[in-house]
Amino acid sequence: MDIHFYKYQGAGNDFILIDHRMSPLKDIDYDRVKLLCDRRFGIGADGLMFLTTHKQYDFEMHYFNADGRPGSMCGNGGRCIVAFARHLGAIGLETNFLAVDGPHYAKISESGNWVDLQMIDVNIINKDGDSYVLNTGSPHYVTLKEDLENYDVYNNGKAIRNNDTYKKEGINVNFVEDKGDHLFVRTFERGVEDETYACGTGVTAVALSMAQHQGKTGHIETPVKVLGGNLNITFDYDGQQFTHVFLGGPAEKVFEGEVSF
Repeated sequence: MDIHFYKYQGAGNDFILIDHRMSPLKDIDYDRVKLLCDRRFGIGADGLMFLTTHKQYDFEMHYFNADGRPGSMCGNGGRCIVAFARHLGAIGLETNFLAVDGPHYAKISESGNWVDLQMIDVNIINKDGDSYVLNTGSPHYVTLKEDLENYDVYNNGKAIRNNDTYKKEGINVNFVEDKGDHLFVRTFERGVEDETYACGTGVTAVALSMAQHQGKTGHIETPVKVLGGNLNITFDYDGQQFTHVFLGGPAEKVFEGEVSF
């Protein structure tokens, strides 16, 4: 069966998007999803999403990792699917939609290429040695590094993701360098099993961890640079809980086409 697909990217995090509002989502071929995400034999993407209808929300987001399996929340994917829903005429400039980690509110610019997505509240950050471990819709490990531009993210991230503590469930590994006026972040993502150009839940986890690390409270805005561009995280922190967490950044259509599914 031939289906119409769209390719979107958010700060270099790229996704295949499919409008699946006309029928229920069932019997997904995970191997086919993996092949479509393959950069040599398929369309190429960090993940694939189906947009479906929902009785209580504007739409529902179904996310699959590049390995073909259903994934946890993807922040940049969430921003891209909002831009996609706007392109389809399914929403206006604001929306409430459902994802795997619960409901999300988002707002999109009038130009349609910048999305601010509200993330889940966070009240638990654990420590693993000098590093931080938390869940921002997906599980994340955050560790500070110097000279991050020249750091071996692939091999070091892969080693942490596959160590005895995290191998079974998997974890996304974020390396961060404080540049003063912004944070520089590089991420090894589970499910992709490689470094990606950006990770939305990852930079969110980094921003929250750094606020705790630096003893900051109040309303905090954190600019973040990733390999694929710039993102912005804002939140409120009272010393115990992170609330009103927003991930902002670009979300743009790259191309569209037909593919057999």
